[in-house]
Amino acid sequence: MKQSINILISGGGTGGHIYPAIAIANEIKLRYPEANILFVGAKDKMEMEKVPQAGYEIEGLWISGIQRKLTRKNASFPFKLIDSLWKARRIIRRFKPDIAIGTGGFASGPTLIMANRRKIPTLIQEQNSFPGITNRLLGKRVQKICVAYDNLERFFPGNKIIKTGNPVRQDLLTIHSKLQAATDFYQLDKSKKTLLVLGGSLGARKINQLVEDNLTFFEKQNIEVIWQCGKLYFDEYKKYNNHKNVQVHAFLNKMDLAYATADFIVSRAGASSVSELCIVGKPVIFIPSPNVAEDHQTKNAKFIVDKHAALMVKESELETFSVVFESLLKDIGKQQSLSENINELALPSATKDIVDEVEKLINPS
Repeated sequence: MKQSINILISGGGTGGHIYPAIAIANEIKLRYPEANILFVGAKDKMEMEKVPQAGYEIEGLWISGIQRKLTRKNASFPFKLIDSLWKARRIIRRFKPDIAIGTGGFASGPTLIMANRRKIPTLIQEQNSFPGITNRLLGKRVQKICVAYDNLERFFPGNKIIKTGNPVRQDLLTIHSKLQAATDFYQLDKSKKTLLVLGGSLGARKINQLVEDNLTFFEKQNIEVIWQCGKLYFDEYKKYNNHKNVQVHAFLNKMDLAYATADFIVSRAGASSVSELCIVGKPVIFIPSPNVAEDHQTKNAKFIVDKHAALMVKESELETFSVVFESLLKDIGKQQSLSENINELALPSATKDIVDEVEKLINPS
């Protein structure tokens, strides 16, 4: 592949679309330091902040999704779409990309549609077991579709699908050698079991309430808790840093060390989180968010649960959590089988495999 390539990447709205896009960009830069990479996102969405922080340029489109209820925002959607298509066309004519890559989110729709019209190779990366509407629409047009789950032929043309997995942090591949460093960093007593609670960067109210309600239970079970409550809830829950065996964090900047020291993990079931947890290989209880498009977190979690590789407690059934957790705590064999089964689902070379497909499209042999 030529060195001075132009790569257009579009994806955003949530971290689950943004971080895979950045990981792909980083791998391309690693292989081709002279490559020019430009991101296209949606104005006022988190990618407009996160992408520049990662060192890449980004341009914003005036685009948003269609609300499920009748709202004024829906009335403006056709105008936003037309405006975004025209701006995407201008960006493409100016930047002259060798390929356009979409990782989901509203901005990737207009961007890849216009790239496709100009006969530019296109590739999408679908993180979830149930694709979002943008990627479902794009699947008919693009050349390659990189996926993380099986049985997506019901959504996409089978001849375009490549199972690569989702990009993950590379420092997770070596967590099993970091136990002592992790114990020291989090100042834990390793004679006790450690529960890691993950609610996402913003936080999850129901999970935070669940942990608060079970602090006495965890103490009786001699469990230490690393509780990532999210920046929206930190002021509300930081008081529990004075509670025995509990530490509350808005963020976990050393995620590899948090994973390394965990004996059990409670987590949402976003696509990126699920992919990371497969590599981490610890017993997991998923509590999927029911407030996402197409309920895809429940579908992601169910895929893992059906492989006997994790447990799931729905938000509507949180009163059963303590029973489920205590049962797992007492069953060493169950812990081991969950760890082994989830680790077998890991696809640690996902980013490299996706960029291999990018190379094939730019330089077909």
